Amino acid sequence: MLEVVLFRSIRLKKIIGSYAISQMTSRSCIPTWVDGDGFVSIRRTVDELSLICLARRVPESVRSDKGWACFMFLGPFEFDAAGVLLSVLKPISENEMGVLAVSTFDGDIMLLKEQDVERASSLLIGAGHFIE
Repeated sequence: MLEVVLFRSIRLKKIIGSYAISQMTSRSCIPTWVDGDGFVSIRRTVDELSLICLARRVPESVRSDKGWACFMFLGPFEFDAAGVLLSVLKPISENEMGVLAVSTFDGDIMLLKEQDVERASSLLIGAGHFIE
């Protein structure tokens, strides 16, 4: 079995704000409230429409999980670079914290529950990563 080499140090930047992960039906139109400042992710599958944006924009009537912190991986990273996400997610998941990763054209975004940020940051720094 081929072993993936982990990146020794990745720079992460915490994006200001408290985020929410919301769910709507797969047939829902993309709501206007999701767009705006901060990080935004819109994903549609055959089963659902998932939205990530600043929590303050999400209407109370929408099914959401609020209280997420957002971190951006500071690259650049090649598309075929193996181990980028794993290098950061491994110390967090091994310590039983939930994490959500979203990839973009230029890089990756990681979301952690706000109550886990201090502990996760300590683990990441201990693993050789940097948080700005």
